[in-house]
Amino acid sequence: MPVSTATLGSVSFLSQLFNPDVSSLSCFLNHTKLSTLYSKPSLLKKPSSSSLYNLKVSASSASANPKTDNSQQAEAAVTAILDNSVSTDEIKPAPAPARRSADWKAARAYLHSGFIYGGRVEGFNGGGLLVRFYSLVGFLPFPQLSPSHSCKEPNKTILQIAKGLVGSILSVKVIQAEEESRKLIFSEKEAVWTKFSTQINVGDVFEGKVGSVEDYGAFVHLRFPDGLYHLTGLVHVSEVSWDLVQDVRDILTEGDDVRVKLVNIDRGKSRLTLSIKQLEEDPLLETLDKVIPQEGSADSDSLTTSNSSTIEPLPGLDAIFKELLQEDGINDVRISRQGFEKRVVSQDLQLWLSNVPPSDNMFTLLARAGRQVQEIQLATSLDQEGIKKALQRVLERVP
Repeated sequence: MPVSTATLGSVSFLSQLFNPDVSSLSCFLNHTKLSTLYSKPSLLKKPSSSSLYNLKVSASSASANPKTDNSQQAEAAVTAILDNSVSTDEIKPAPAPARRSADWKAARAYLHSGFIYGGRVEGFNGGGLLVRFYSLVGFLPFPQLSPSHSCKEPNKTILQIAKGLVGSILSVKVIQAEEESRKLIFSEKEAVWTKFSTQINVGDVFEGKVGSVEDYGAFVHLRFPDGLYHLTGLVHVSEVSWDLVQDVRDILTEGDDVRVKLVNIDRGKSRLTLSIKQLEEDPLLETLDKVIPQEGSADSDSLTTSNSSTIEPLPGLDAIFKELLQEDGINDVRISRQGFEKRVVSQDLQLWLSNVPPSDNMFTLLARAGRQVQEIQLATSLDQEGIKKALQRVLERVP
């Protein structure tokens, strides 16, 4: 089948941009209709008449004037297209080289303006999608795809998803446009961020789906009211659980459904920070029953009620107790109960003042080390703030 010069030019452009091997080029040929030389962007208003190419030729010819700014001409051309304010009736399309030069100017205008472009997916290779931009073909790397595709079809591989996208129109942003090196790179994530980041606020709670899990945390895709997952944020390892997390993979797995709270939005870097643990109360700010489930529950650990004479204090507590009794207003300190958790949270001794209201001048402290948690009753005439100051002084004295 004869192949037109313009199409061969597009294939040549791809080979210079991506340096594909024979298999990659074959992949492109198999999934691209070579007879399709131009597809109109779906998100742009259709010009009132005739061809878009003449508009770009006009910008190209104007650049011969040394007083004319090429980038301004190109941006004006794109703006004119969007505003549907230019008519090019009865003017023939420019030759292919001039058209491609004008299209590169348009690409740079999209890059600088941040306009969203509707690009047709012409094919794909092992690294991403091939997207039509007027007479040019650019590249959309797989990591720049919106998470909605993989979340919608979680059982498909990325190449199967890519195959299903051939022929569709994606909303994308130009993130690189270098005519000399022939690099035209798109991002669907950036286009989605522009649309959906205005709909979120710090403190919002989302249903999410865990994407990749790394040593430093997990990336979670956020589900929006339309049922699709448009944005992705990071749950840092420190925000996964109140427990000490050694390996995020022990708690979260790719594909898990989770609830997350949005705790920070960096609009400059298009980044979201999420938290799982902030949707739960810190168990050590309550009672031992909150830390250790009650006997008979499905997940119950060992819980023992006893007096201080039969429970051996955690290492370091004896010294703290002696110092506490030296503080004015503290009359008695004793261990009332202890329990054992399923996992080791920290080997170091941790001591908290519970926020449970006092009863008969009895405040509750919680101590934890390893799997062991002990509940301590503190008889005192001090108020909560006074106890905190006394504890601070004691901990400064105890080595």
